[in-house]
Order: sequence, then C-alpha cells, then structure tokens
Amino acid sequence: MRWAFACCVSVLLVACTTMPVSKKNQDAASVYLQLGVRYLDMGKLDVAKENLLMALDKSPQDPQIYNALGFLYEKLNNPKQAQSYYEDALDVSPDDWGIQNNLGRFLCMQKQYPQGLALLTQAMTTQLNDKQWLALTNAGLCHLGMKQQQSAKAYFKQALLLNPSYAPALQEMQKISYQNREYWPAKAYLQRYLSVAEHTASTLWVGMQTERALGNNALAQEYQKLLQDRFPLSEEARHLPSDLP
Repeated sequence: MRWAFACCVSVLLVACTTMPVSKKNQDAASVYLQLGVRYLDMGKLDVAKENLLMALDKSPQDPQIYNALGFLYEKLNNPKQAQSYYEDALDVSPDDWGIQNNLGRFLCMQKQYPQGLALLTQAMTTQLNDKQWLALTNAGLCHLGMKQQQSAKAYFKQALLLNPSYAPALQEMQKISYQNREYWPAKAYLQRYLSVAEHTASTLWVGMQTERALGNNALAQEYQKLLQDRFPLSEEARHLPSDLP
C-alpha cells in the first residue's frame, strides 16, 4: 500500500489559520514551518524537527505545526507521538480537511479502521476540500486493510473520477485488476499510471505478471529486467527466479 502518496507533505500547509500571537512570532512561525516541511520532503528529519519545534514555540496554537509534527514522527517510526500531534492538530482545528485526512490515514495504518474511516469520510465530504481524491484513495486503502476489496475498488474509482491521473489510485486499480484476472484493464491502468509517474517495484512486478498472463513474454521479460536493474533490493526482486525466462 502506498499511503505516503495520498498524504503529500504539501497537504500539511493547507488551510492555515490566523493565530492569536504577535505578528513577529506569527511570521517567524510561518518561516520555521515552511522550512520544516521542506526538510521533511527532503528526508532531513533532524533539521525538520528542529525547525518545526521552533515554529511551535513561536505559535503554540497553530494546527498546521502539530499536523507537520505528526507527519514527522510517522517518518521517525514513533506512532504514539505522531498520533498525539495529529490529535492536537484536530483539537485546534476540527474542521480542517487536511488534518482529518492525515489523522484518518494514520489511524487506518494503525488498524484503527472505524476511527480512521470516520475522519476520512469527513475529509472527503466537506465542500471546502478541493482535493477529495486524497481522502477517497486513503479510504480505499483503509478498506484494503480490512480485506474489503470491492469497497476499496469503489473508492479508488471515485478518486479517479475526480482526478483521472492520480497515480496512487491508478496503481491500486492495476493491482486489483490483476488480482481479479482482469488483465487488459490492469494493463490499461499501468499505461495511465506511466503517463504521470515512474515505475515502482510494485508496478513492474504486477506489469510483468500481467504480460505473462496475456502471453506477451517479451514485454514481461523487459519488466523483469527493469525490476532487477532498478529495484534489486526490493521484496519483489527477491521473489524473481534466478534466470530470466
């Protein structure tokens, strides 16, 4: 599951609100927050943490700072602290769809499915949300975690109606189509995916299996070689036979 795609770091900066702090502190907090998010996006977690904590010190009631800290602690593999920060963000701004999306996605990852889906439903139904496909895709992933593939499929399709080029939903539909032996749709979803994103180990693995099922052995071998060359340490590559067929 590709949860991270459905919770882009840029979402952390939506719907910022004016906090009851001095203009000087508010401006400083905004700079530290933006720096922290950029460092998060670059994977420089220590520097991101330093900037986000300075932002919090300047503006302790800004929900987007708590939101970003939640995402940071996810990256640091500290789910308890991540959930605490996300909940702080929601306490300060309960109607913020970006926070609802992030906490809902996080709770589903922690197998707290009812709570996660409740928040994702809020995020996907608010008229203020101009990126509803994010919450829809996360809801689909949540249903996959619950082993409810048909419900997941419905959410992914709904996400793609709103954003036909949303790569995470396309990737999930590729996998679901292949699993249901719908090989031509699986191939079509991969082609749509590749028009907007680069291959992953997963897309190559499913693409390889799909082409084999369709009898396209040459393309299957091409995907297998790409998988070996680009993602040699991936789980998918470890399941490959030692010799090309």
